[in-house]
Amino acid sequence: MKACTSCGISVMEKYTEFGCPNCGEVKIIRCPSCRILGIPYKCSKCGFEGP
Repeated sequence: MKACTSCGISVMEKYTEFGCPNCGEVKIIRCPSCRILGIPYKCSKCGFEGP
């Protein structure tokens, strides 16, 4: 099961998954709520932060 990188909630549908914009090595997973609210995420490898 996948979890949102920002809030940690388990996601099964309507989520977004993409490589870190900085290093590209870590998959960032965003639930719909965090995407809409612009909640920040942080890459666990390089420390990149963003929405």
